[in-house]
Amino acid sequence: MPQPDHVMDLAVPDDSALPEDLQPYWQKCRDKLGLVPNVLKAWALRPEKLRTFIASYNELMLGASGLSKLEREMIAVAVSWANRCYYCLVAHGAAVRQLSGDPQLGEMLVMNYRVAELPARQRAMLDFAVKLTETPHLMGDADRQALRDHGFSDADIFDIAEVTGFFNLTNRVAHAVDMMPNPEYHAMAR
Repeated sequence: MPQPDHVMDLAVPDDSALPEDLQPYWQKCRDKLGLVPNVLKAWALRPEKLRTFIASYNELMLGASGLSKLEREMIAVAVSWANRCYYCLVAHGAAVRQLSGDPQLGEMLVMNYRVAELPARQRAMLDFAVKLTETPHLMGDADRQALRDHGFSDADIFDIAEVTGFFNLTNRVAHAVDMMPNPEYHAMAR
């Protein structure tokens, strides 16, 4: 049975209504991914917010960091697992499969990141992200020290926290508007 056939349960602007300055980004997505992610199509309802979303995403997920691109995608999946965000589990699960070259890792993280046999450093990173997602009021010095004990710098800890916060935001928006992932993600990197 296929997933629902909509981008989100709000009006989605036609691509022809996309502001001129954003059209090259759509083409870049088509060239690189073979599709325009539905999250971008959804955010296009508010072009000024879409520009902010793109800038934030690109800096957090692709910018310079002590965290690898794979580790940042792993955080996205673990946070989305805790929030049960269908959109991000499908889309970022595909990214984990692609970046790791391991379809099983992608599936384990999507289903329950705790079953994956991960290096202690990555386990600590994901445990921190999930705790920050589920019980942010309980975060303390011991949580940050646990990351330091696994070799994370203070800048890395900030990046873990920021990526976690970003996906908590986007998960909530995706839930609120019933955002659906592009069907193509289901078959990617398998």
